[in-house]
Amino acid sequence: VQLQASGGGLVQPGGSLRLSCAASGFTLEDYAIAWFRQAPGKEREFVAGASWSGGVTYYADSVKGRFTIYRDDAKNTVYLQMNSLKPEDTAVYFCAARILRTIPTTRDQYGYWGQGTLVTVSS
Repeated sequence: VQLQASGGGLVQPGGSLRLSCAASGFTLEDYAIAWFRQAPGKEREFVAGASWSGGVTYYADSVKGRFTIYRDDAKNTVYLQMNSLKPEDTAVYFCAARILRTIPTTRDQYGYWGQGTLVTVSS
């Protein structure tokens, strides 16, 4: 099981960015996938998650209505579309997977992690 995150960069407040998490070695349908982020000096926090076998997505209150998690089966890739970005969204973003299909919000429940991708929201 491998996850490869990409798509980070510098964006102005109010802008949009799409992060990608390419999965290999497993089928997305069988796993729960989540995005976490970690800002400097802060704990890693849950952002969004999905369990497609159950048709469930879940978002942190801080991003609800602005971020969307979705997948492309043909590419075995999960995306995090981020709109209306704010400076407080600045962080390193990580994708994670777990074989069970629930979507916990604590990092210790996820056994597989991709490397981080940095998102900076600044004018």
